[in-house]
Amino acid sequence: MFWPAPMYLPLLVSAVLAVVAPWAGRRMAPRAGAWAMTCAAVVAAGTWLTELAILAFTAVGQLPPVAALGPWSVRVLAAEDPVDREFAAVCAGVVLVVLVSATVASWRRGRALVGAWRECRGLAAGGDLAVVEDPVPTAFAVLGLPGRVVVSSGMLRVLDARERSALLAHERAHLRHRHHLFTLILHLTAVVDPALRPLERAGAFAVERWADEDAGVVVSDRPLVARAIARAALASNRARTASLGATGGPVPQRVRALLAPPVPRRTGAALAFAALIAACGVSLAITAHDTERLFEAAMHAPRVTGARLPPR
Repeated sequence: MFWPAPMYLPLLVSAVLAVVAPWAGRRMAPRAGAWAMTCAAVVAAGTWLTELAILAFTAVGQLPPVAALGPWSVRVLAAEDPVDREFAAVCAGVVLVVLVSATVASWRRGRALVGAWRECRGLAAGGDLAVVEDPVPTAFAVLGLPGRVVVSSGMLRVLDARERSALLAHERAHLRHRHHLFTLILHLTAVVDPALRPLERAGAFAVERWADEDAGVVVSDRPLVARAIARAALASNRARTASLGATGGPVPQRVRALLAPPVPRRTGAALAFAALIAACGVSLAITAHDTERLFEAAMHAPRVTGARLPPR
């Protein structure tokens, strides 16, 4: 007999990871937190989707055409399957919806990134910097080959020379560390598993904080970066969804973090991530093994016994 509790364990562990990851990530240094939360999002979403697929397959496997490909006994599989057939069918529907949603979200984000790159590649630039004549203060980074930092003339007039250096260092940090990919991955994992939306927000904030701290190292003045970000945010009134800008995220929290001492390395938060990620892998492996045993029993049952199994 196959017990149902281990079959649902990965869903529970991935839910715990989704809840704990934002809390733990905010207590880490920005770079480490961004990496940890992005990895946790991938693992949690992957565990969630794989577990749903496993549960769904226990119902799909009972369809005669699918069972004939196995081959295994539909009668034995139905008798031994610990998963309610209706629930497994719902899981199959959720998997289909998730795959379609992830495909649509990937297309939209990819099209937005490509559109922003095409719009900016024709701009006259000095190296990776393009200045556009626009009275609206704005600055953002666009991923590409090469990437571009785009700054409006309005933003340049708002900031002094040192603040401009800090702002550009922030935007270049986004390009150098490929932060667009972090935010894309976080967004897609939240599409796969809506429970990861708080983690998406926390991870995006950590990405902005990473760029802040990187800029602080470049200009050797963290309060200067805080001042530049605050002034840029107050002056800016334009949002861009396909780019990363210094005015993104909760700016007051970022300014407070830059005016405070740097976050020390915290081993406990890293260990919490490692333990939960490992638990996701182990629980999923247990479920996969139990499911494999379930189908093996259905496959070999005709050779083991000819007794009539009771109806489910």
